[in-house]
Amino acid sequence: MNGREPLRIAVIGTGRMGADNGRIDRVISGARVTAVVDVDAERAKAVAAGVDGCTAHTDPAAAMAAADVDAVIVASPGAAHEAALLTAFEHDLPVLCEKPLTPDAASALRVMEAEQALGHRRVQVGFMRRYDTEYVRLKALLESGRLGRPLMLHNRHRNVASPSFFTSAMLITDSVVHEVDATRWLLGQEITAVTVLRPTPSAGAPEGLRDPQFVVLETDGGALSDVEIFVNCGFGYQVQAEAVCERGTARIGDGHALVTHTEGRWGGTITQDWTERFAQAYDDEIQAWVDATRRGRITGPSVYDGYAAAAVCEAGVRALENGGRVTVDLVEKPPLYR
Repeated sequence: MNGREPLRIAVIGTGRMGADNGRIDRVISGARVTAVVDVDAERAKAVAAGVDGCTAHTDPAAAMAAADVDAVIVASPGAAHEAALLTAFEHDLPVLCEKPLTPDAASALRVMEAEQALGHRRVQVGFMRRYDTEYVRLKALLESGRLGRPLMLHNRHRNVASPSFFTSAMLITDSVVHEVDATRWLLGQEITAVTVLRPTPSAGAPEGLRDPQFVVLETDGGALSDVEIFVNCGFGYQVQAEAVCERGTARIGDGHALVTHTEGRWGGTITQDWTERFAQAYDDEIQAWVDATRRGRITGPSVYDGYAAAAVCEAGVRALENGGRVTVDLVEKPPLYR
């Protein structure tokens, strides 16, 4: 494409992640949405009607074959990602794929093999925490070496309430997956084993849901990363991380941007969901993808990162179901992703 022209994007999926296509036109520089795809034709038409010059489709392949589509955002359910990605590869289209890359390691490997066959990267995976200001600052601090070698990473991930369809395994695959990627990225190490400890479920958790869980990740660099995942905490949305290093610690996510003192009390507000906490990170992620794509490059989390996260989450689900420590077996990172 001409680097001076806006990137013309097809958005696949009009659920919570893909419905606000008009936001791309409003806040993302150098891009516009020209097509939306959903299996529900009426929903696709309704979403497309809110964006100037946007067409509605029910078939991802038809949208990707359109003359006015330069790139794709995959925001459909994870089970549909593999087919959409392979179709995008057929057209050699750049893709921003929301996490998960695919629901399991086997399908992620198939996508990785297909991308390698192209001979160049085409996919950026949507691990948006890599674009959050606080996470970026923590990453830079750890890489500077000022605090010495990271020894432990403590993570807390809390939601007000889980969706009605949430299962115990989804606490790992849909929530802890973010901490899995953050651990690999912040520490620059691969995860080699997973242990999941299960306290007595909270009275606020739906019947049968093992919530909260305590996940321990071991890395090949000798660090430990733990995750408290509590998706029915009832009071707010919190994502926090503290790195414990040889010469100091660093913590993010306290959310103390505004603290009030009034009427004999002090306090502030607690974010209620991820769309508020990470809104800027999502915008920055899309902007980075658009900017790189217009320069003919693909940056950010790769297909290998998506595969590694899927493999670790699979081990985590086995640890949850069977108890004990489960090792993670990863294929060697191919040259394309180094």
